[in-house]
Amino acid sequence: MPGKIVIGAQWGDEGKGKYIDIFAKSADMVVRSQGGNNAGHTVVVGKETYKLHVIPSGILYKDCVNIIGPGVVVDPESILTEIDGLQQKGISTEQLYIDPRCHVIMPWHLTLDALSEKSRGNSDIGTTKKGIGPCYMDKAERSGIRMHDFINPDKLKTSIFQAGARKNEMITSLYHESPLDLDIIFEKYCVFADRLRPFVKDTTVMVYNAVKSDKNVLFEGAQGTLLDLDMGTYPYVTSSHPVTGGSCIGSGIGPTAIRECFGVVKAYTTRVGKGPFPTELFDEIGDYIRERGFEFGTTTGRARRTGWFDAVIARYSVRVNGLTELILNKIDPLSGLKTLKVCTAYKINGKIVSEFPADFSELEHCEPIYEEFEGFDGDITICKTYAELPASLRKYVEAIEEMAGCPIRMIGTGPSRDNVICR
Repeated sequence: MPGKIVIGAQWGDEGKGKYIDIFAKSADMVVRSQGGNNAGHTVVVGKETYKLHVIPSGILYKDCVNIIGPGVVVDPESILTEIDGLQQKGISTEQLYIDPRCHVIMPWHLTLDALSEKSRGNSDIGTTKKGIGPCYMDKAERSGIRMHDFINPDKLKTSIFQAGARKNEMITSLYHESPLDLDIIFEKYCVFADRLRPFVKDTTVMVYNAVKSDKNVLFEGAQGTLLDLDMGTYPYVTSSHPVTGGSCIGSGIGPTAIRECFGVVKAYTTRVGKGPFPTELFDEIGDYIRERGFEFGTTTGRARRTGWFDAVIARYSVRVNGLTELILNKIDPLSGLKTLKVCTAYKINGKIVSEFPADFSELEHCEPIYEEFEGFDGDITICKTYAELPASLRKYVEAIEEMAGCPIRMIGTGPSRDNVICR
């Protein structure tokens, strides 16, 4: 059957890892198609917590094939650290494959990422400094190192010294910093190349054959819709395409391979780093949600900005992703609040706007228009059915569903994979 995709429908950090893990349990293949180790999925299994950064969540199931598609950028040192960590916990990585078209994050990408951010001063983007942006820049400039060259002993040295020389010139002349030692990099990365070589395989053929063979293929989104390079709140975005269309490009398959599109949203809104955030809370309620929801980045550890649920964003995500279903996650942190609010529209320059603006600078000064709902109390993690949820909470869920224009099929009531209600 055609596959299903799970993407973030806000600014990322919606808790996609949990639902990808749930779907991966019955998947034959899980495919990651964009981004790099700047993303992070947290999966809680019993008493064990797994924090995955670039390896697909299907790795936790021994019979599942895990694909890192050509749209992903790979940091060799980071992915090997992740592989070692999984193996130490008894998780096999024998079914992990990396496409030879993947671009490789090199040390100069991390250096230039940090130097570029520093040079921006107060106008910095707020990147994770993982080298993702500079690597994608080289990809677009057609000067990057792809995995098939990285694992080729005859090409690796030439690739490192040619590319490294150009980057050292930039580091020294533009940023006035010391050059990187390319001999040390070559020696170190030869070891990485030897270790990664067995994982490299043309994954586009594997994904195509799985779809044609009626396998259960899950496309795993990283980050979120509003971080998309084209459709996000530019320039405060990532360097790839976390929308559903990005999965096709980054996996090497056509859109007919995907039938179901799930978008994950929190019952409130968060974002990391700089950029407009219409419903952001700067009071004790925002602090309450942050602490209750443990809103700190999986990859960076940075505290996330928190705010009320934004239905304008939800409608936008439904539209640009072609979502067929929503997953409403992390309702439990809202327990104990007397009033819940949902942003239904914005007031921009005196006009009511119900659609997300193309000029995102308008968000800087917009006034969110709220609809208020009665809050709820108690531990909802014990609820196993929708009917068991407090009546006021059900009203909140149904209002979000109507405003977003997309059915809510699953509701997250706690951190565990078992804390899910299916409607």
